[in-house]
Amino acid sequence: MSMRRLLSVGAAVVLAMSAGLASAQTKPTLTIGYVDGWSDSVATTHVAAEVIKQTLGYEVKLMPVATGIMWQGVATGKLDAMLSAWLPVTHGEYWAKNKDKVVDYGPNFKDAKIGLIVPEYVKATSIADLKDDSGFQQKIVGIDAGSGVMLKTDEAIKDYGLGYKLQASSGAAMTSQLGRAYAKQEPIVVTGWVPHWMFAKWKLRFLDDPKGVYGAAETVNSIGSTALGTKAPEVAAFLKKFHWNSKDEIGEVMLAIQEGAKPDVAAKEWVAKHPERVAEWVH
Repeated sequence: MSMRRLLSVGAAVVLAMSAGLASAQTKPTLTIGYVDGWSDSVATTHVAAEVIKQTLGYEVKLMPVATGIMWQGVATGKLDAMLSAWLPVTHGEYWAKNKDKVVDYGPNFKDAKIGLIVPEYVKATSIADLKDDSGFQQKIVGIDAGSGVMLKTDEAIKDYGLGYKLQASSGAAMTSQLGRAYAKQEPIVVTGWVPHWMFAKWKLRFLDDPKGVYGAAETVNSIGSTALGTKAPEVAAFLKKFHWNSKDEIGEVMLAIQEGAKPDVAAKEWVAKHPERVAEWVH
Protein backbone atom coordinates (compact mmCIF):
# COMPACT_ATOMS: atom_id res chain seq x y z
CA MET A 1 0.00 0.00 0.00
CA SER A 2 1.41 3.40 -0.97
CA MET A 3 2.27 6.05 1.60
CA ARG A 4 -0.50 8.28 0.20
CA ARG A 5 -3.00 5.43 0.64
CA LEU A 6 -1.84 4.79 4.19
CA LEU A 7 -2.20 8.47 5.05
CA SER A 8 -5.70 8.51 3.57
CA VAL A 9 -6.76 5.46 5.59
CA GLY A 10 -5.22 6.93 8.74
CA ALA A 11 -7.00 10.20 8.24
CA ALA A 12 -10.31 8.39 7.74
CA VAL A 13 -9.82 6.45 10.98
CA VAL A 14 -9.03 9.63 12.91
CA LEU A 15 -12.09 11.36 11.47
CA ALA A 16 -14.30 8.40 12.35
CA MET A 17 -12.96 8.31 15.90
CA SER A 18 -13.45 12.07 16.24
CA ALA A 19 -17.02 11.80 14.97
CA GLY A 20 -17.76 8.99 17.39
CA LEU A 21 -16.27 10.93 20.29
CA ALA A 22 -18.27 14.04 19.39
CA SER A 23 -21.41 11.94 19.16
CA ALA A 24 -20.73 10.42 22.58
CA GLN A 25 -20.23 13.88 24.05
CA THR A 26 -23.46 15.32 22.62
CA LYS A 27 -25.79 16.20 25.47
CA PRO A 28 -29.49 15.32 25.29
CA THR A 29 -32.19 17.96 24.99
CA LEU A 30 -34.13 18.31 28.24
CA THR A 31 -37.85 18.99 28.48
CA ILE A 32 -39.12 20.95 31.48
CA GLY A 33 -42.79 21.54 32.27
CA TYR A 34 -44.33 24.63 33.83
CA VAL A 35 -47.75 26.21 34.37
CA ASP A 36 -48.12 29.20 32.06
CA GLY A 37 -50.75 30.92 34.22
CA TRP A 38 -48.52 31.03 37.31
CA SER A 39 -46.12 33.98 37.26
CA ASP A 40 -43.73 32.26 39.70
CA SER A 41 -43.70 29.07 37.61
CA VAL A 42 -42.91 31.05 34.44
CA ALA A 43 -40.13 33.09 36.09
CA THR A 44 -38.45 30.23 37.95
CA THR A 45 -38.55 27.84 35.01
CA HIS A 46 -37.17 30.31 32.48
CA VAL A 47 -34.30 31.38 34.75
CA ALA A 48 -33.38 27.76 35.50
CA ALA A 49 -33.54 26.89 31.80
CA GLU A 50 -31.27 29.81 30.94
CA VAL A 51 -28.68 28.68 33.49
CA ILE A 52 -28.85 25.08 32.23
CA LYS A 53 -28.32 26.24 28.64
CA GLN A 54 -25.62 28.85 29.30
CA THR A 55 -23.50 27.13 31.93
CA LEU A 56 -24.22 23.40 31.59
CA GLY A 57 -24.51 23.19 27.80
CA TYR A 58 -27.86 21.43 27.47
CA GLU A 59 -30.61 22.41 25.08
CA VAL A 60 -33.86 22.93 26.96
CA LYS A 61 -37.41 22.68 25.65
CA LEU A 62 -40.03 24.33 27.87
CA MET A 63 -43.56 22.93 27.87
CA PRO A 64 -46.52 24.93 29.26
CA VAL A 65 -48.96 22.39 30.71
CA ALA A 66 -51.72 22.03 33.30
CA THR A 67 -50.70 21.08 36.84
CA GLY A 68 -51.88 17.46 36.68
CA ILE A 69 -50.26 16.89 33.30
CA MET A 70 -47.02 18.41 34.61
CA TRP A 71 -46.87 15.89 37.46
CA GLN A 72 -47.86 13.00 35.20
CA GLY A 73 -45.28 14.03 32.61
CA VAL A 74 -42.40 13.92 35.10
CA ALA A 75 -43.65 10.67 36.68
CA THR A 76 -43.76 8.93 33.28
CA GLY A 77 -40.48 10.44 32.06
CA LYS A 78 -42.12 12.41 29.24
CA LEU A 79 -40.90 15.52 31.07
CA ASP A 80 -37.43 15.56 32.60
CA ALA A 81 -38.30 18.02 35.36
CA MET A 82 -40.58 20.69 36.77
CA LEU A 83 -39.84 23.47 39.24
CA SER A 84 -43.39 24.22 40.39
CA ALA A 85 -44.39 21.62 43.00
CA TRP A 86 -46.20 23.27 45.94
CA LEU A 87 -45.63 21.03 48.96
CA PRO A 88 -46.71 19.58 51.28
CA VAL A 89 -50.37 20.68 51.03
CA THR A 90 -51.33 22.29 47.70
CA HIS A 91 -49.91 19.46 45.57
CA GLY A 92 -50.16 16.88 48.34
CA GLU A 93 -52.41 14.55 46.36
CA TYR A 94 -50.10 14.65 43.33
CA TRP A 95 -47.12 13.91 45.57
CA ALA A 96 -48.86 10.98 47.29
CA LYS A 97 -49.72 9.46 43.91
CA ASN A 98 -46.34 9.98 42.24
CA LYS A 99 -43.67 10.13 44.98
CA ASP A 100 -42.24 6.71 44.04
CA LYS A 101 -41.95 7.70 40.37
CA VAL A 102 -40.10 11.03 40.76
CA VAL A 103 -37.09 12.56 42.52
CA ASP A 104 -37.53 15.53 44.85
CA TYR A 105 -34.52 17.86 44.55
CA GLY A 106 -35.75 20.12 47.34
CA PRO A 107 -37.19 23.65 47.59
CA ASN A 108 -36.36 26.37 45.09
CA PHE A 109 -38.56 28.76 47.08
CA LYS A 110 -39.31 28.64 50.79
CA ASP A 111 -42.14 30.36 52.68
CA ALA A 112 -44.65 30.11 49.84
CA LYS A 113 -48.14 30.80 51.16
CA ILE A 114 -51.64 31.99 50.44
CA GLY A 115 -53.80 34.39 52.43
CA LEU A 116 -55.29 37.87 52.66
CA ILE A 117 -53.02 40.73 51.64
CA VAL A 118 -53.18 44.47 52.36
CA PRO A 119 -50.95 47.46 51.56
CA GLU A 120 -48.51 48.37 54.33
CA TYR A 121 -50.30 51.70 54.93
CA VAL A 122 -53.43 49.84 56.15
CA LYS A 123 -53.80 49.73 59.95
CA ALA A 124 -55.25 46.21 60.18
CA THR A 125 -52.64 43.59 61.03
CA SER A 126 -54.86 40.52 61.51
CA ILE A 127 -57.83 39.02 59.66
CA ALA A 128 -59.76 39.54 62.90
CA ASP A 129 -59.15 43.30 62.62
CA LEU A 130 -61.27 43.43 59.45
CA LYS A 131 -64.40 42.91 61.53
CA ASP A 132 -64.14 46.35 63.13
CA ASP A 133 -62.71 48.27 60.17
CA SER A 134 -65.34 49.86 57.91
CA GLY A 135 -62.76 51.31 55.50
CA PHE A 136 -62.74 48.08 53.48
CA GLN A 137 -66.45 48.47 52.68
CA GLN A 138 -67.09 44.88 53.79
CA LYS A 139 -65.44 43.54 50.64
CA ILE A 140 -62.50 41.26 49.80
CA VAL A 141 -61.27 41.38 46.21
CA GLY A 142 -60.64 37.84 45.01
CA ILE A 143 -59.50 35.95 41.93
CA ASP A 144 -61.06 33.05 40.01
CA ALA A 145 -64.00 31.43 41.80
CA GLY A 146 -63.12 27.91 42.90
CA SER A 147 -59.38 28.46 43.27
CA GLY A 148 -57.73 27.27 46.49
CA VAL A 149 -57.26 30.72 48.01
CA MET A 150 -60.91 31.60 47.27
CA LEU A 151 -62.21 28.46 48.98
CA LYS A 152 -60.06 29.21 52.01
CA THR A 153 -61.29 32.82 52.05
CA ASP A 154 -64.90 31.63 52.18
CA GLU A 155 -63.85 29.67 55.27
CA ALA A 156 -62.06 32.68 56.76
CA ILE A 157 -65.11 34.94 56.35
CA LYS A 158 -67.18 32.40 58.31
CA ASP A 159 -64.57 31.48 60.92
CA TYR A 160 -63.73 35.10 61.74
CA GLY A 161 -67.38 36.23 61.54
CA LEU A 162 -66.54 39.02 59.09
CA GLY A 163 -69.80 39.39 57.21
CA TYR A 164 -67.73 40.41 54.16
CA LYS A 165 -68.56 39.78 50.51
CA LEU A 166 -65.90 37.89 48.55
CA GLN A 167 -65.72 39.42 45.07
CA ALA A 168 -64.66 36.87 42.44
CA SER A 169 -62.71 38.25 39.48
CA SER A 170 -59.38 37.20 37.97
CA GLY A 171 -55.74 37.59 38.90
CA ALA A 172 -55.39 40.51 36.50
CA ALA A 173 -58.57 42.22 37.70
CA MET A 174 -57.51 41.79 41.34
CA THR A 175 -54.12 43.42 40.79
CA SER A 176 -55.75 46.22 38.78
CA GLN A 177 -58.05 47.08 41.68
CA LEU A 178 -55.13 46.81 44.09
CA GLY A 179 -53.09 49.19 41.94
CA ARG A 180 -55.86 51.78 41.77
CA ALA A 181 -56.46 51.67 45.54
CA TYR A 182 -52.72 51.82 46.23
CA ALA A 183 -52.31 54.92 44.07
CA LYS A 184 -54.98 56.67 46.14
CA GLN A 185 -53.76 55.15 49.44
CA GLU A 186 -57.21 53.66 49.99
CA PRO A 187 -57.88 50.59 52.18
CA ILE A 188 -58.18 47.34 50.23
CA VAL A 189 -57.86 43.66 51.07
CA VAL A 190 -57.23 41.04 48.39
CA THR A 191 -56.69 37.31 48.14
CA GLY A 192 -53.14 36.46 47.13
CA TRP A 193 -50.05 34.38 47.48
CA VAL A 194 -46.30 34.57 47.50
CA PRO A 195 -44.25 34.39 45.31
CA HIS A 196 -46.09 36.99 43.20
CA TRP A 197 -44.88 40.01 41.23
CA MET A 198 -47.15 42.41 43.15
CA PHE A 199 -44.78 42.25 46.14
CA ALA A 200 -42.02 43.66 43.92
CA LYS A 201 -44.26 46.49 42.68
CA TRP A 202 -45.96 47.59 45.91
CA LYS A 203 -45.30 47.46 49.67
CA LEU A 204 -47.70 44.77 50.86
CA ARG A 205 -48.09 42.31 53.72
CA PHE A 206 -50.18 39.32 54.72
CA LEU A 207 -52.76 39.74 57.46
CA ASP A 208 -52.03 37.47 60.41
CA ASP A 209 -54.20 34.35 60.49
CA PRO A 210 -54.37 33.27 64.18
CA LYS A 211 -57.02 30.63 63.41
CA GLY A 212 -54.76 29.03 60.79
CA VAL A 213 -57.43 28.95 58.09
CA TYR A 214 -54.89 29.35 55.29
CA GLY A 215 -52.47 26.78 56.69
CA ALA A 216 -48.73 26.99 57.25
CA ALA A 217 -46.14 28.16 54.78
CA GLU A 218 -45.23 25.76 52.00
CA THR A 219 -42.25 25.28 49.74
CA VAL A 220 -42.05 25.24 45.95
CA ASN A 221 -39.89 22.26 45.00
CA SER A 222 -37.94 21.13 41.96
CA ILE A 223 -38.95 17.61 40.89
CA GLY A 224 -37.13 15.42 38.36
CA SER A 225 -37.83 12.17 36.56
CA THR A 226 -36.12 9.06 37.90
CA ALA A 227 -33.91 9.04 34.79
CA LEU A 228 -32.67 12.63 35.06
CA GLY A 229 -29.75 11.87 37.38
CA THR A 230 -28.29 9.46 34.79
CA LYS A 231 -29.38 11.40 31.71
CA ALA A 232 -28.02 14.77 32.89
CA PRO A 233 -26.08 14.48 36.17
CA GLU A 234 -24.90 18.10 36.07
CA VAL A 235 -28.51 19.27 35.82
CA ALA A 236 -29.55 17.07 38.74
CA ALA A 237 -26.73 18.60 40.80
CA PHE A 238 -27.85 22.09 39.76
CA LEU A 239 -31.47 21.45 40.78
CA LYS A 240 -30.30 20.46 44.27
CA LYS A 241 -28.66 23.89 44.68
CA PHE A 242 -31.03 26.12 42.71
CA HIS A 243 -33.18 28.31 44.99
CA TRP A 244 -34.39 31.88 45.39
CA ASN A 245 -33.19 33.76 48.46
CA SER A 246 -36.34 35.84 48.81
CA LYS A 247 -39.64 36.91 47.25
CA ASP A 248 -37.86 40.09 46.11
CA GLU A 249 -35.31 38.11 44.12
CA ILE A 250 -37.86 36.14 42.10
CA GLY A 251 -40.10 39.22 42.13
CA GLU A 252 -37.57 41.06 40.00
CA VAL A 253 -38.08 38.53 37.20
CA MET A 254 -41.84 38.26 37.63
CA LEU A 255 -42.29 42.03 37.57
CA ALA A 256 -40.20 42.39 34.40
CA ILE A 257 -42.43 39.82 32.68
CA GLN A 258 -45.59 41.47 34.02
CA GLU A 259 -44.44 44.80 32.62
CA GLY A 260 -44.03 43.38 29.13
CA ALA A 261 -40.69 41.57 28.84
CA LYS A 262 -40.77 38.16 27.19
CA PRO A 263 -39.99 35.46 29.78
CA ASP A 264 -36.82 34.28 28.04
CA VAL A 265 -35.55 37.86 27.71
CA ALA A 266 -36.30 38.63 31.37
CA ALA A 267 -34.48 35.44 32.38
CA LYS A 268 -31.42 36.26 30.26
CA GLU A 269 -31.25 39.76 31.75
CA TRP A 270 -31.54 38.47 35.31
CA VAL A 271 -28.83 35.84 34.76
CA ALA A 272 -26.53 38.47 33.25
CA LYS A 273 -27.07 40.79 36.23
CA HIS A 274 -26.49 38.15 38.91
CA PRO A 275 -23.43 36.05 37.98
CA GLU A 276 -22.60 35.49 41.65
CA ARG A 277 -25.93 33.77 42.26
CA VAL A 278 -25.53 31.59 39.18
CA ALA A 279 -22.04 30.62 40.38
CA GLU A 280 -23.53 29.44 43.72
CA TRP A 281 -25.90 27.13 41.86
CA VAL A 282 -23.47 25.51 39.40
CA HIS A 283 -20.24 25.17 41.40
